[in-house]
Amino acid sequence: MHEEVVPILRVEDAAAAVAWYERLGFTRQWEHRFAPGLPAFVEVARGGVRLFLSEHEGDARPDTLVYLRVRDVEAIAGEFGVATEEAPWAREIELRDPDGNRLRIGTPTG
Repeated sequence: MHEEVVPILRVEDAAAAVAWYERLGFTRQWEHRFAPGLPAFVEVARGGVRLFLSEHEGDARPDTLVYLRVRDVEAIAGEFGVATEEAPWAREIELRDPDGNRLRIGTPTG
């Protein structure tokens, strides 16, 4: 096992959140509920990057910011219809998921 950090993002509707993250190239890995009808806790992954999406109140606050480094930010910008911006360290975009969590996504330039 390798050590890693997995951010937890608060979502209202896990199914809708998973569909949105799939547009970013993530795939649903698993989902847990303590019982039917209770809040969902879902893992999505893109390569070695993992995120937990939680419907549980108190797990995380909305408006969280996560930075995601990718090989081709232009492809994601095209998927979401936004323009990239040049920063000294990367070409970047910033998106908000359906729950208001912010994702700054960049391809390093150096």
